[in-house]
Amino acid sequence: MSVMENDKLFTKNIIEAVIKLAVLGVLIIWAFQLIRPFITPVIWGIILAVAVEPMIAKLSEKLGGKRSLAATLFVLAIVAALIIPTVLLVISSFDAVQALKAQVDAGTLVVPPPPANVAEWPVVGEPLYQAWKLASTNLEAAIRQFAPQIKSVTSAAISSVGGGLSGIVLVILSTCISGVFLAKAEASSAFAKKLFIRIAGEQGAEMVALSTATIRGVMQGVVGVAVIQAILSAIGMVFAGVPAAIVWTLLVLVCAISQLPPILILGPVAAYVFSVNTTTTAVVFLVWAILISASDGVLKPLLMGRGVEIPMLVILLGAIGGMMLSGIIGLFVGAVVLAIMYTLFTEWMSDNIDKTDA
Repeated sequence: MSVMENDKLFTKNIIEAVIKLAVLGVLIIWAFQLIRPFITPVIWGIILAVAVEPMIAKLSEKLGGKRSLAATLFVLAIVAALIIPTVLLVISSFDAVQALKAQVDAGTLVVPPPPANVAEWPVVGEPLYQAWKLASTNLEAAIRQFAPQIKSVTSAAISSVGGGLSGIVLVILSTCISGVFLAKAEASSAFAKKLFIRIAGEQGAEMVALSTATIRGVMQGVVGVAVIQAILSAIGMVFAGVPAAIVWTLLVLVCAISQLPPILILGPVAAYVFSVNTTTTAVVFLVWAILISASDGVLKPLLMGRGVEIPMLVILLGAIGGMMLSGIIGLFVGAVVLAIMYTLFTEWMSDNIDKTDA
């Protein structure tokens, strides 16, 4: 074969390779665009399935080995726990707004005068007392004077409600996806091991186990803290005599699991307590609510990463860094990635030390 023919063959092969790579690249980008809307729910579904799999396995044993039934019951329980309090809250909020609008239209809305000791509160006492006093004596003038602040608070509240509803939809979709993974736990686990072994070789199986343990450890820090905060919130609301305390407790639980501060729920509840209860009780409840909202800074380091043979500081740094980088999902993914990198680094260090000693 002549040099010219070799050059033509080489050029032909290069062109074919470029065309194949271009087509493959287009297909990969196209496929990514198709699945991109589902990436977040699928990742959440994997995390949730890994976290609750031991519980589903025990439930499956009690149901005679019916994993599909156990997974279905789990999904239904989570969906009901999210939808029922949300519907109750929407109905009660609608009724409250309608009643408030009727009172405003009829001119019968009365704001009780502020207690005298409100003015003695540090920093906000005097301005709050004057605003409250104006609202109790001339509500229309108070609304006109504080219209910009009312508009800002209303916009923030609507935005928070919208974000909360979208978060609930995401959790429901992710829960349904996790139910599929839980029903096919053995096949899902086998696929994960094959994938990790294909990527990392012999260490793949170890990485699967490490990722599983890390996700469950982080979940303990997230869900465990949320449950504690919800229980403490329920105690405070029962003490303050807040009606429908169970609904507000469930909302605090959902809020805390979503990594939103519980004060978003407890703050309005505290405002209600101030309007219907004694000042002492209201102040105690407000302080209790602030302590609950701030407690995750203490509780998460205690619960997160338990059962993982990785320093807690590594798990905590990975979780915090991941959340700052990618939001709530980064809380889990960041911890897993940093734990894997820490394991690889320590093994690399050990190999180097062994070679040096040899």
